[in-house]
Amino acid sequence: MSNPFSQADRTQIAEAMKPILAESVQLYVATQNVHWNVTGPLFQAVHALTEEQYLELAPAIDEIAERIRSLGQKAPGTMAQYMALGSIEDGDENANAEDMVRALKNGHNTIANHIRPLVATAADVNDEVSAGLLTDRLTVHEKAQWMLGAMVAE
Repeated sequence: MSNPFSQADRTQIAEAMKPILAESVQLYVATQNVHWNVTGPLFQAVHALTEEQYLELAPAIDEIAERIRSLGQKAPGTMAQYMALGSIEDGDENANAEDMVRALKNGHNTIANHIRPLVATAADVNDEVSAGLLTDRLTVHEKAQWMLGAMVAE
């Protein structure tokens, strides 16, 4: 018989999801920065792709926060908390389009790398809901890395 999903497990998963939430907010802001400020020959393609990406991130941020709450923890909700918990750097509105795209690709890679081990952790403690949510998020971030990477030479 499998182990029950204990309160200690709930707390562990919720705490591990807080940096994912913070980095999702940071990436959302960075994506809008690129959307608003990109210039040059890549403008149309980057502008369109980043709009698609930030529109996808907005409800995902809410879903992650609500999962943290459903696990019994408070979801971080301040810029100070996001800066303390997350590791995605602010974007540079003066960068060229290629550097902006690379920065966003790196941001998606950062989140993907933080999600990957957490999927297994959630599954190991029988938290299928969190494992599923995180797997879905990993899929989105890996696709975004690919799409952004295809726009610029490595």
